[in-house]
Amino acid sequence: MPKARYQQISLSDTPYYHCISRCVRRAFLCGQDTFSGKNYEHRKTWISERLSQLSKIFSIDIYAYAIMDNHLHTVLCVRPDKAEQWNESHIVERWSQLFKIPILIERYIYGQCHSDAEILKAQEIIETWKSRLMDISWFMRCLNEYIARKANAEDSCTGRFWEGRFKTQALLNEQALLACMIYVDLNPVRAGISDSLHKSEHTSIKQRIDSLTQKQPEKTIPLAPFIASSQKKSGIPFDLKDYIELTDWTGRIARNDKKGSITPSTPKILEQLKLDEQTWNDTVHGFSSQFYSVIGAENQIEKFCKKHGNQWIKGINYCRKLFKNKLCLIPVKNY
Repeated sequence: MPKARYQQISLSDTPYYHCISRCVRRAFLCGQDTFSGKNYEHRKTWISERLSQLSKIFSIDIYAYAIMDNHLHTVLCVRPDKAEQWNESHIVERWSQLFKIPILIERYIYGQCHSDAEILKAQEIIETWKSRLMDISWFMRCLNEYIARKANAEDSCTGRFWEGRFKTQALLNEQALLACMIYVDLNPVRAGISDSLHKSEHTSIKQRIDSLTQKQPEKTIPLAPFIASSQKKSGIPFDLKDYIELTDWTGRIARNDKKGSITPSTPKILEQLKLDEQTWNDTVHGFSSQFYSVIGAENQIEKFCKKHGNQWIKGINYCRKLFKNKLCLIPVKNY
């Protein structure tokens, strides 16, 4: 029986999640549909713009993304610490960018509520909005429903656009987070759409490379920073150039025509995480098929299962093989 969403997303276990949305019957979300001859490439811009908007409204950071022709990947980090800094006016202003504000809340904000019952009810509603603004389910709902409505309106049809609710994978340690981000960034390479990172359109890796070369377009998706070589307290605890090096190195192995160009030296991050090359390649290139809802070291998964009443997690045998080290550079609450 499928687990409830609140059991799949547990901030006490990890704030990091990989989310996947697929079109119904794997039909075309974007790109060129060879069957009908229609081109839906402009819809990728819809998604990019919506992700950019939502990242500025929600207390959720985007670590990686890849917008493909018939599916979408995002790696997200929930940031309750940011939401705790908002006052009631901030919460209402953010919520108003997504939904219509009730008359009661408007009266409350302008000090026009004259009974305790009205005030308590308004405060309760605002507190509910605050919890939703740091909820991955609401983030994905605001993304997927918006895109579905626009696509159906363009196609003059009704009904499902996505095959179902988005799927999630909890990332319990730094190996899982890093492998997932690179798996997401290499989607166009594995699909044969692109032969290099800087040509992988609508991915976070291309956006990060463009930011280094100052070729970044005006409208971009705000991404969580890499903080290993900076003084920032929140972000991805690696160096951006090391990450790009590891992604490129991994991507060359994914392309059969590039095997001869693999550098003989092991990327710095692999040495830092104490992962050998074969283990790393098995992790990234088998990410979608080997793992299911929880990814991390065996001891972390056992703790997760005990807490949520799971008897067994698909992929635990692969986790036991691939995540032999119990090293965890990323504390659960290092938002």
